[in-house]
Amino acid sequence: MGRSGRLFLLLRPYALLFVGNLVATFVASVLDGATFVLLIPFLRALFGHEALPAVGGSAVERLLAVVVGPLLAAASPGVALRNVVRVLVGTLVLKNVLAYLAALSSVVIQENVVRDLRVRLFGHLQTLPLDFFQRTRGGQLLSRVINDTDQVKTVVTAALASLVQNVSLMLVYVAILVGLSWRLTLVALVCAPLLVLIVRPVVGRVRWRSREQADQRGELTSLVSELVGSIKLVRAYVAEAFEADRFRALANRYRKGVLRAQRYALLTSPVSEVFGGAVIVLIFAVGTRLALGDAAALSPEVLIAFIAVALRLMSPVKSVANYPTAMAGALAAADRVFEVLDLASEERDRPGEEPARFEQRIEYRGVAFSYNGQAPVLECVDFDVQRGQVVAVVGPSGAGKTTLVDLLPRFYEPTRGDILMDGVPISQFTRTSLRGLMGIVSQETILLNDTVLANISYGRSDFTLAQVQAAARAANAHDFVSQLPEGYQTLLGERGTRLSGGERQRIAIARALLRDPPILILDEATSALDMESERLVQEAIDRLMAHRTTFVIAHRLATVQHAHLIVVLAEGRIVERGTHATLYAAGGLYRRLHDMQFRT
Repeated sequence: MGRSGRLFLLLRPYALLFVGNLVATFVASVLDGATFVLLIPFLRALFGHEALPAVGGSAVERLLAVVVGPLLAAASPGVALRNVVRVLVGTLVLKNVLAYLAALSSVVIQENVVRDLRVRLFGHLQTLPLDFFQRTRGGQLLSRVINDTDQVKTVVTAALASLVQNVSLMLVYVAILVGLSWRLTLVALVCAPLLVLIVRPVVGRVRWRSREQADQRGELTSLVSELVGSIKLVRAYVAEAFEADRFRALANRYRKGVLRAQRYALLTSPVSEVFGGAVIVLIFAVGTRLALGDAAALSPEVLIAFIAVALRLMSPVKSVANYPTAMAGALAAADRVFEVLDLASEERDRPGEEPARFEQRIEYRGVAFSYNGQAPVLECVDFDVQRGQVVAVVGPSGAGKTTLVDLLPRFYEPTRGDILMDGVPISQFTRTSLRGLMGIVSQETILLNDTVLANISYGRSDFTLAQVQAAARAANAHDFVSQLPEGYQTLLGERGTRLSGGERQRIAIARALLRDPPILILDEATSALDMESERLVQEAIDRLMAHRTTFVIAHRLATVQHAHLIVVLAEGRIVERGTHATLYAAGGLYRRLHDMQFRT
């Protein structure tokens, strides 16, 4: 199914409102045409001509003789004129009421469709694998969720408020024109296909340029997003001018892209208007010949009404001619939205997966992993962890320590081998239930621009303030939180910038403590802290680790000397394993790393 077809499927929940919109639009179009047709009896009454012909004359005149003829036949010219004006005003008011309701329902439908598409896209993003986010710029995703989905509503707007309304008007006007004079109508319709042939080549260029423009807008958004996140780095390296030049270059590229797209998009309007003007001139030339002379085929008032309706027809013809151009830009945005929606989901729970359970042990059996078919990050990893034990993963940078623990909550799937929990491969467990067994505290603490309370109880709304405070006390966080301006209701700012590194870590530890998970993953949680902050955080970590199965990625080896098992990684392989005493006595890589740190 094409992009436009998939977009129109989003209208399905609003089918009843859509039908109502179509009815209101069509009736308003009929009434709009009727206001011009009423010019004929108005002009007859104004100039004191005889009543409308019941036989002979045009089809429209005969219809008017039936509908408004009685208002004119038995009255003086003044009364007849007043009656026609009343009908004309009543028709005009009713037409505008229906047009307003049709426009309002169009706005309701298009905003609902955009909301649905945004929610669907946002939900789908959360099911994509982590490596997608690692290779895709955040600003591009932001642009697709906000800007591209908003542009997509042009399709709905063009379909409802523009295309349906204008096609209805065209049908009504053409029917009226045929009823007034089929000869003049034939002159106009013969010229219509030429306009399509003129406009068609422009549409393809507009869509291609619109896609290019959307990509460049995403790059602009990415650069601004990066600048906001790294403003301290920019100022530290006095790179303001450098970043300004980068942004100016991107903004200039975007400007050129917009100009290229608009150069073609704006072409359809003057072309269609000039073409329509030429058709009107042709109608004038043919119409005057039919209306003048002894054997006149048209009465003057019919010719005037025909020309008025023909002029009115130019506006919807122009809008319909511009419709493919407007659609081209919207469909280019839709391409970018559906490009993400078409990516395979990896995070959804699949049929046959069962709730996770953990009672005895966790085993890594022949585990290997590589990112997207690149060189292996892990090879032949084997070890066991009993419930309640602490296992430390150490080794030089790039050895695969973080990857090893990221496989446990199924952030990634092993390329080979299995991770077992109580003898069952974790691939048989649902991700949601598996991750529900774990608390994760990493070196890079993620805090939201929300209150302290919301950050500690993140993802859950069933925790009480007392529970949150108890977790904060255990994490050595309650004292500094109490001193914040509004305590637990204090907003932490973007990424928790109001707090120090140690304070952010203690908030993250409180978050993990609150959930009381049986499995804990600590990824270098104290490596970037000063001595006092490290002491407070380490005390909190010691409380957090009590009676839990813990995986610790350690940079400072002094923090893992009491681990039940230390696994030493080098180049993705386990080169040593054991306790601190046995590994230090062995004199291998662990001892060299340990001695280097303590000499330092």
